[in-house]
Amino acid sequence: MKFAQQSGALHPTWIAWRHSHLFCHSSLRAPQPVRPALHRPARCFEEPTLSSDSHAGPRKRPPTLHHTPRAQGRAAIPNQARGTSVPQGPQRPGGLDRFNAASDGAAQAALLACCASRRWALRIAAHRPYPDLGSLLAAADEASYDLSVGDLAEALAAESSPGLHDSAPRAAHTALAAAHAAYESSFRHAFVICLDGVDPAEHLDRVLTGIRVRMTNEADEERSIAADELRRLARARLAHLVATRTEPDAWSAAPRVL
Repeated sequence: MKFAQQSGALHPTWIAWRHSHLFCHSSLRAPQPVRPALHRPARCFEEPTLSSDSHAGPRKRPPTLHHTPRAQGRAAIPNQARGTSVPQGPQRPGGLDRFNAASDGAAQAALLACCASRRWALRIAAHRPYPDLGSLLAAADEASYDLSVGDLAEALAAESSPGLHDSAPRAAHTALAAAHAAYESSFRHAFVICLDGVDPAEHLDRVLTGIRVRMTNEADEERSIAADELRRLARARLAHLVATRTEPDAWSAAPRVL
């Protein structure tokens, strides 16, 4: 063995014995005690980790006077920006709503101003409320078709022949008055015609022409024509009544002026 160390060459047997001796020597060492980790004081500002708020994205800006997040479950306060007007109260109901909510007496009075048949007015007032104007006008038409001879006579007796504005020429007033007188003498009631949708400049010519043509009718035929004209006239008056926002007690038929 000394010869081998002096010569500088290591024998294989010596190498094997050295490795086994080192292994046995290291295995007999006593287990080293685990050194406890030093306690590190918590930092005031720690960097976010995977388990921190980094999952929620970038850090949010702290709330300020101009950026205050709303707490859940609390109603938002309306912005009071400059120039914003103060919210107004509820708008006044339309004519149809007021007609539906009017008392029976006020509604019947308004309906009698459209058509003077009490049976017609009672029937329409009894079927309130109406959802829309179309339903109201349909009910008015149906009630007009069911008028008896006595109901029609009652309604025609309350009608007045249409006149002219005071600014119209005297010759026009004279011609219209003469035509109305001739018609009323023949049929014992006022001349009824609906001019809804007709240009006001054509009203006088339309009335004079209508009187001249209808003067040749028989009584029964003219009564049927007058009933249809009264139905159309009552429908136009009722639509005008609903379009206004006046009080029900103030509803009345306006003077018929051409």
